[in-house]
Amino acid sequence: MSGIESPAARLQALFEGHRLTPTQRRIAHSMVRRAADVPFLSSVELAELAGVSQPSVTRFAVALGFDGYPALRRHLREVAPVGPAPDPGASNAYQQAVEAEIENLRHLAEALADAGPVQRAGRVLAGSRPLPVLGLRAAAAQAHGFAYFAAKVHPDVRLLNEGGTVLHDRIDAAARAGASALLCFALPRHPREVVDALTHARETGLTVVTVADSPFAPVAKVSDLLLPAAVGTGLAFDTACAPMLLGRMLLEAMCDDLPDAQARLEEFDVRAAARGLFVD
Repeated sequence: MSGIESPAARLQALFEGHRLTPTQRRIAHSMVRRAADVPFLSSVELAELAGVSQPSVTRFAVALGFDGYPALRRHLREVAPVGPAPDPGASNAYQQAVEAEIENLRHLAEALADAGPVQRAGRVLAGSRPLPVLGLRAAAAQAHGFAYFAAKVHPDVRLLNEGGTVLHDRIDAAARAGASALLCFALPRHPREVVDALTHARETGLTVVTVADSPFAPVAKVSDLLLPAAVGTGLAFDTACAPMLLGRMLLEAMCDDLPDAQARLEEFDVRAAARGLFVD
């Protein structure tokens, strides 16, 4: 494993331990998403990126202990890894998108040096009967993929992939049926109704486990355990390889705390063979 931290990891380390306002968390979230570019952005450009005012960026830098934004930007440039500047012509846009995802996966691997948070999340999810899994809009595919596989080992998985007025009702129904936790996949752009749904889930007593693109995503404040995995932003639509892989790791951790998981998988294989479900 390389000893050089990724730009996103350096930024997250810089923000840790600071009590940030919602506006400042929004700036931090935007900076993590564009970690490689941030040392070269002006305060006005960063403000436009985060959708805040320029004075808010200045106050954010001061909250981190710097004299102002120029001092923060100087610091980011000083801690950037030294090396030759990349040649934009050396690869096309598709290759650059792949390289960016490789960097996201490398960052995820570094974060997983401490497996504790994923293992704790696995225990929480394994113990919830039923287990509601929430993902709307861009995150719906992540939630659907998790729920599909989780249903093979968990006795009662409930996919929540449609918003609207019935979403709170379905969360209430899961809580009344005995659910103790809810898993959420939250990816940009973050729908307001996801934040509202997680707020409601916590009010009903559910423990909220969230896979999000950043520790400073809008859902962080309404999550009990947040597991970050960055998305790629180089193409017209974001790519989410790291969040998908993190979801599979959560499945693995959940299986470790479900004593009959292996038996359920073997039973499914027997039934699938008897039905001729798959083509050899």
